[in-house]
Amino acid sequence: MDTKPISELHAEHTEWLNKLDFYNDELIMMRERIQNVAAKNTGKDILAKIEHFQNQIIVQRNNIDEFRHAIKDHENYLEHRIDENPVASDHRKVHDHPKLRETMESFEKIFNGIRHELNEFLAKVL
Repeated sequence: MDTKPISELHAEHTEWLNKLDFYNDELIMMRERIQNVAAKNTGKDILAKIEHFQNQIIVQRNNIDEFRHAIKDHENYLEHRIDENPVASDHRKVHDHPKLRETMESFEKIFNGIRHELNEFLAKVL
């Protein structure tokens, strides 16, 4: 199993948490844009697409919450490793977290796809 310095993993966690905050803000803006379209359009096709995007927002918000929890769990693991032996903790290496990294990459790809799809929809409707 690969290892990495604790400080590197912590920096990655911090970056991910900042990105998740950004994506959460994006979801809020997406929801507002969808609500604006819903208020002005009552066509079945448009309402079906609006419902699709509303569902995607719910799913992505849940994904953000679950991923944030997984990051916090790994942060707790890192803190525990430091507490076990605080001497030279900034030079210690611990197990890497490739699954978390893959999860973040997958989340970003899916999120960007949804954003692109929504922007195309909004361009047609507005």
